[in-house]
Amino acid sequence: MSKATATAANRGPLPETWAELTAELPLRPIHDDVEYDNAVEFLDRLAVLDERTEDQEDYLETLSGLVEQYDDEHFAISDSDISPIESLRYLCEQNNIIASALGELLGNRSLGSKVLRGERELSKEHIRRLCDRFSVSSDLFL
Repeated sequence: MSKATATAANRGPLPETWAELTAELPLRPIHDDVEYDNAVEFLDRLAVLDERTEDQEDYLETLSGLVEQYDDEHFAISDSDISPIESLRYLCEQNNIIASALGELLGNRSLGSKVLRGERELSKEHIRRLCDRFSVSSDLFL
């Protein structure tokens, strides 16, 4: 397969059958940034369709897995240097949650600022509440 530019995948209407889809963009491991860009563009085109055929759904799922694999191998973000408190601060900032609101979530209004300053540690119950509120894994706070 020759390497094309990322815009090459953006030709006309999307195929509807598995054979047509794989003829336009064969499903295979992604080896470089050009293949990645082509796959992501094709994936985006499929994802925004109001209705997809069963073949398009299957193709979308398979292509998503290949893109995710490439992402994991080439764009992995290491969180080993991020402390649980830094993660919590970030989540609060992104969700516009002030220390007192965090404290209320944890069960005591004054607790939020103490946790954010590192004066108090998170209990298992606090971590459970945070995971529920932010829809994240408990690993973020351990």
